[in-house]
Amino acid sequence: MPHASSNNSTLTNNGLNINPISSADTFTSQDDYNFNLSGRSSFDNNINAVNANSTQAQSLNSEDTMSTMSYDSTTGYGLVNAAAGVARGIGQNTFTDVADLGGNSWNVDMVKAPEVWARGYTGQDIIVAVIDTGVDYNHIDLQNNIWTNTREVANNNIDDDGNGYIDDIHGWNFVENSNDPIDRNGHGTHVSGTIAGENNGTGVTGIAYNSRIMPVKVLNDSGSGSISSITQGIYYAVNQGARVINLSLGSDFPNNSLASAIEYASSKGVVVVMAAGNNGLPILSYPASYANRWGLAVGAVDRNNQIADFSNTPGISQLAYVTAPGVGIYSSLPGNQYGSYNGTSMAAPHVAGVVALMLSANPSLTDAQVRQFMTQTAGNGGQNPDVGLSAGWLADEFIAEIARNPAKFSTVNFDDSAIAENQTIDLSANSSTPASSVDLFSNANINSQYRYYDSSLQTDNNNSPENDQTQDIQSILERFQQQMDELRQWFANP
Repeated sequence: MPHASSNNSTLTNNGLNINPISSADTFTSQDDYNFNLSGRSSFDNNINAVNANSTQAQSLNSEDTMSTMSYDSTTGYGLVNAAAGVARGIGQNTFTDVADLGGNSWNVDMVKAPEVWARGYTGQDIIVAVIDTGVDYNHIDLQNNIWTNTREVANNNIDDDGNGYIDDIHGWNFVENSNDPIDRNGHGTHVSGTIAGENNGTGVTGIAYNSRIMPVKVLNDSGSGSISSITQGIYYAVNQGARVINLSLGSDFPNNSLASAIEYASSKGVVVVMAAGNNGLPILSYPASYANRWGLAVGAVDRNNQIADFSNTPGISQLAYVTAPGVGIYSSLPGNQYGSYNGTSMAAPHVAGVVALMLSANPSLTDAQVRQFMTQTAGNGGQNPDVGLSAGWLADEFIAEIARNPAKFSTVNFDDSAIAENQTIDLSANSSTPASSVDLFSNANINSQYRYYDSSLQTDNNNSPENDQTQDIQSILERFQQQMDELRQWFANP
């Protein structure tokens, strides 16, 4: 989810569908665009206007894995700390501080990655899938860290490994159904540089600079992607050996198939890192909201560890939410170029990199354990634990929204004919979807957000267009009821 950038130049599975989290990234160049599925984009160039499991181990509940003592409504568990998190993962105390790298690597210093490198953990042997607009796998800072499918023989037009994808040597392009996941947009390449840019004295050094990037292209060159492609990309990444998945994309509403894909990843020991969204609201987009059960949600802070005004925050929901640098992040762009972007899309890959460091130190860690260690060692950066959100503010916004748009709440359209099976959702700046504003309930028509069914689905043979949409609607209503119940508790226990 990029927001603004100063720019020098610009992923299938064996079965499901999903919805991308737009980029909360800001480009301070003419390449600004929205990764906007539903109006709650984290790749929104107008975002500044918004302001203001081995199974048992992975089923640890929030009481087991996260402490409310260090959690607040604005920064969640706070700034991710690689030194403390990786040390905890191998049963040690936090690692000793080392000298800062400085310059364009201030963000790497901020999450204390060099302290981990000094101990010999650099992401080696860990595959990180970047499910995005593709990756420029020829980039000088990435070409040596691109995943290679060693079970496939290149260019023989045979599916040598029998995974259903012919000649998928360096990932898959679900947009064009081809074996070339090249990035002609820039977003996926920028994300990849933050995770695994090579430590070669040139350009950018990634958080886990010896990890390997698996390019999974699910968004086209304009930033549009089908629900089916994104979900299939998750399954592909898991089944091909990724241990970490970065999702710098999203939407407003829940999706049953997306949730199933993330749960599948978690059950296989894969950690899914999800950008929180760029609306500046005290509620997370999807799939980041699924961090209440799996993976990690990531908000953006600046170099002073202040929450970015565009970053979505957890609000009244407690989940595995941490923060990472997401303002002015310098990284790779296609064509051996570099540029600085803003957004929760830029924050998420910092955390994906830290997870890769943790797994390189202790490959046996489960999703639940990574969630636990990451949240327990993060440093809450807010001066006041409850700065940023009050129950009164949220209630006022809710009431004001009803007053502004009374018809919206009485005429929500659940017509099931709006989106076809392989219709794409336009995430580009030219999309007809208006720029996001402080609107808690915009885009109530779920047809413009979710309509999916993958006829090649193998993981869940019970899915059908009708059943999936019914389950999604039920999820939306249940989520809304849960949040209203939590809001009432705030009033009852100020």
